[in-house]
Amino acid sequence: MKIQILGTGCPKCKKLAENAEAAAKELGLSFELEKVTDINQIMKFGVMMTPALAVDGNVKVVGRVPSSDEIKAMLK
Repeated sequence: MKIQILGTGCPKCKKLAENAEAAAKELGLSFELEKVTDINQIMKFGVMMTPALAVDGNVKVVGRVPSSDEIKAMLK
């Protein structure tokens, strides 16, 4: 599973990365966490607001930081 954090590295982006990593670990998933910071790459996802969360290339959340429990529901 590939979890991608789309954002420029702001505090919200870092918090989203922490929550996503915690959620995946709690579920015992095998995953790769990638931080996408290049604006052009982010725009290729169709994302105009950061932070955003993508799982296996599918954008799940845009413009907010979901809790690790919310992220767990998206990863199942």
